[in-house]
Amino acid sequence: MPNLKEPPNPKTSMWALIAYYLRKSRLRRKQTGEDVARILNISPSQLSKLEHDIVRLSEDQAEVLDRAWETDGLFALLVHYATSTHDPQWFAGYLELERKAEIIRIFEPHVIPGLLQTEGYARALLATSFRRDRESILKDRLARQTILSQPDPPYMSVLISQNALEWPVGSPQIMRDQLDHLLKLSEEPTFMIRVIPRSWEVGAYPGLDGGFRLMTADSYGDVAYAASPEGGRLVRSPSEIRSYTVRFDHIAGNALPEAASRELMGQIRDAFHAQLAQE
Repeated sequence: MPNLKEPPNPKTSMWALIAYYLRKSRLRRKQTGEDVARILNISPSQLSKLEHDIVRLSEDQAEVLDRAWETDGLFALLVHYATSTHDPQWFAGYLELERKAEIIRIFEPHVIPGLLQTEGYARALLATSFRRDRESILKDRLARQTILSQPDPPYMSVLISQNALEWPVGSPQIMRDQLDHLLKLSEEPTFMIRVIPRSWEVGAYPGLDGGFRLMTADSYGDVAYAASPEGGRLVRSPSEIRSYTVRFDHIAGNALPEAASRELMGQIRDAFHAQLAQE
């Protein structure tokens, strides 16, 4: 948790710059936290989180500040560039949001999502990485999964394509164990796993271009995460989050019901088991 007595370093990221400049602008105008909180229609504690880069300024809030302080759209521009460029601290921020999430919605068209991967599957995937710290990444990925076994785990709604389930990673044994793990998770009361079948009936659907996830918590509202090969992007803009929410619902409309999804996962698991028997 950042030190609330010290402002963030504006050189670390665009979001840290926004938080730093928000506080500096308030102090320059000799306004209290209560004054600016009233402008933004939030609590003083929420403003403190904005000024310390714990919570990030939204597009709507930036526009309100620009009007109140007559800053010619400066805050709106800063938020625009912060949301459209790569954030070097994105993963640390993502982990904190994931840890606090009460609902996590995941769509993955290519591989099994990290939170649901077995050690064998994750190790086989990471073996193809150009990173030298693969063991450290593996350890961190498995450690993240502890949120699923905590006393009050997040509710998980997961959409996985049939391609991700059938793509051979590692060995038939690794894939059989991975499918077994998904089947066990799907029986948990806090899990809903649904499969998008590879069929002409489904055909092309929104989501073939990449995976994403949506996280929800009382402490921060809704945040989306868009995956990319060189690093993901956290999305906090309400308009963009609405777009991801609509996309998730459209993809879910093409998914099999839970029971049929479990049946298909079982068939795929059995196919990998049959390959093992032939070895």
